[in-house]
Amino acid sequence: MSEPAVLLDVSESGVATLTLNRPDRKNGLNKQMVDETIVALESVWADDRCRVLVMTGAGTSFCSGMDLSEKILPDEMTFMRRVGHLCSLIHDLPLPVIAKVRGGAVGYGANLALCADLVAAADDAMFGEIFAERGLSIDGGGSWLVPRLVGLGRAKEIMFLAARVSGAEAGEMGLVNRAVPAAELDALVDKWADRLADGPRRALSVIKQQLNASFERSFADAIEAEAVGQALSFRSKESREGARAFFEKRSPDFRSC
Repeated sequence: MSEPAVLLDVSESGVATLTLNRPDRKNGLNKQMVDETIVALESVWADDRCRVLVMTGAGTSFCSGMDLSEKILPDEMTFMRRVGHLCSLIHDLPLPVIAKVRGGAVGYGANLALCADLVAAADDAMFGEIFAERGLSIDGGGSWLVPRLVGLGRAKEIMFLAARVSGAEAGEMGLVNRAVPAAELDALVDKWADRLADGPRRALSVIKQQLNASFERSFADAIEAEAVGQALSFRSKESREGARAFFEKRSPDFRSC
């Protein structure tokens, strides 16, 4: 049997870690990796133990994009819709998703990282939106994600010029949430993951859904969605625990909810 292209681990604290596992190909994407990543994401979605997801890559790179040495099966359109479904699973997953990026995140790999809710990168990582250089258009949700992160003008500059952006530059322009020295990356992501795993699982899911829809809603629609979400939240065990913790001057224990 071939080596798994994706590894999934769920800690006792509810931190799920999905590792792209083709280090000899710098975690280049092929059909096996797509299929296994979709299965892993669906598993996380269905597993009540999971409270936060961390995505990373084995070896020295996050993901080098499509592995062009392998044939696209069964055909280009079917494959790309499958790839798009993978991105949608990350975007819609009712849990916070953190991408931990070291080394290269190139082409599809760059946008796969940006599908996450929070992106932490080593300052010497490299995000390569190299599609135009290969005679390709954009995939991985980049046409939707990058303009929202850095603005339309900067997005066109990055995409038209097939830019390579260092982790440090990505942090400065807001393409990623945080860029830190490589030696500090694991500690930062662990801190975020532990904080989110201890957080209010249901409330964080609703917050993610609301923010993801924010650019498509009118202000009036956003206000109404907030009213519905908050009315339900007030009745939740999480809300009651948060109120008790406030009055008792302690940290809330959302895991008990």
